[in-house]
Amino acid sequence: MSQVSIQQAMQQFLEKSRLKQRVQALQIKDLWAELMGKTIANYTDDIRLVNHQLIISTHVPPLRQELVYQREKIRNRVNEALGENAVHEVIIK
Repeated sequence: MSQVSIQQAMQQFLEKSRLKQRVQALQIKDLWAELMGKTIANYTDDIRLVNHQLIISTHVPPLRQELVYQREKIRNRVNEALGENAVHEVIIK
């Protein structure tokens, strides 16, 4: 029987479970202000991760338009922060 650290056991569990995207969504929410800045974070209403699609909601039309232009940059920043290719597409609502 091999010994596995708690961290390794949790990572193995998350890889096989349906909770992985929910955990990643929480990580993104925690990092959002750091990744995009406090102003954007303040005007972002909701962030969800569904089937590798990052769905960002805001009620501010100019911000919505700016986020549309930055979709690729957002995807790259989030994936880099998570250390894996968790986001394939960014959708702005």
